[in-house]
Amino acid sequence: MPFLELFDETLDINSTENYELSVQMSRDGFAFTILDTLRNKYVLLRSHGPDDNKYLSPDRINEIISKDDFLTKRYKKVNIVLPSPRFTLIPAPLYDPGKKEECFILNHIREESDVILVNRIADPDAFIVFSVSKPVADISSGFYPAAHLLHHTKTLMNQLTYNSRSIDGFYVHVHVEREFFNLFIFNHNSLKFSNTFNYRNITDILYYVLNVFKNMGLSHDETVHFSGLTEKFDDLYSNFTLYIRNLKFIGPSGSFTFSYVFNDIELHRFINLFTAASCE
Repeated sequence: MPFLELFDETLDINSTENYELSVQMSRDGFAFTILDTLRNKYVLLRSHGPDDNKYLSPDRINEIISKDDFLTKRYKKVNIVLPSPRFTLIPAPLYDPGKKEECFILNHIREESDVILVNRIADPDAFIVFSVSKPVADISSGFYPAAHLLHHTKTLMNQLTYNSRSIDGFYVHVHVEREFFNLFIFNHNSLKFSNTFNYRNITDILYYVLNVFKNMGLSHDETVHFSGLTEKFDDLYSNFTLYIRNLKFIGPSGSFTFSYVFNDIELHRFINLFTAASCE
């Protein structure tokens, strides 16, 4: 995605101590948003994509932060969302804080530059053990030493558990990132399936989802909810309509509101960024 900027005319660079900053950073992109906590309204969004469809280097992320007037200010609270396919979800009764590295390597090969972090989620009661590259972790701690570091599934699960409460039966959600996607399936408000799949093309996504449908005995009449890097009538959406009758895009919801300047963007693309402020 090319550079995107949206801001409300009430945005005041001298009032950032009344604002909450949420940043999402990875090699696939950098975006941030500002929540005016006095009015509980989102008033700014800026997003930077990689040049020439490549990746953002740590030096480029550092440059973006250093040169942005808002990103170098002091805030009431700062959240850093860190997307990564390399994580493990562990039920709280089984988690040992002293063995987070051992928990991580049960499902993933630890790389030399990995920093292992942990988030707790309330519903289901579990811990997310995940890796972040050390350069990204160093940038986060260097600019925002008091920030809350959040794996993207923590913010996502916060939204999905809320959404599933209004569904009597199965709630299926596909969240798409640049090179991987998450698939979550709830039944009667209880998480039944959670997994991450790497993909090279959209047919991979369709294959994995339909295979899970088959193995779990789900009807193709179930609604599939989407968020992340997809949109109505793109290739992914069009291919899914050949097999799944009901498709919906799910944006962020909570006690916050949005400035009118956000009316023309697809909020589901930034669901993790906008729900970060609601995570404890």
